[in-house]
Amino acid sequence: MTTSSDSLRIDKWLWAARFFKTRTLATDAVDGGKVRLNGERVKPARSVKIGDTLDIDNGSTEWEVVVRDLAEKRGSASVAQTLYTETEASIARRQAKAEQRQFFREPSEAIKGRPTKRDRRRIDKSSY
Repeated sequence: MTTSSDSLRIDKWLWAARFFKTRTLATDAVDGGKVRLNGERVKPARSVKIGDTLDIDNGSTEWEVVVRDLAEKRGSASVAQTLYTETEASIARRQAKAEQRQFFREPSEAIKGRPTKRDRRRIDKSSY
């Protein structure tokens, strides 16, 4: 699924690799510093090449991946997974966080949007 060129916009690659649901979300994440290319903050128009390392934080999960292939179009999830490989350190960190969440759930994690009066009381009660 390699493109004709040897580089691709980082926001387009993040969308095609299914790290973000829309290109707008991918662009906003890159602008907000949630995505780093080879350890440095970049702009959405920056090109990504095969072999580059990306640190991605989409709000709920953090990944460290190496770019293996480029794709301009968003395909299925199985195709998207062939575009990158996750580093061993990243896999270990994600598993450790999953275990930690299993034993201790953040009270505000279940609340979507603005908390109600009841939710606020629950949050306050759990923080003491």
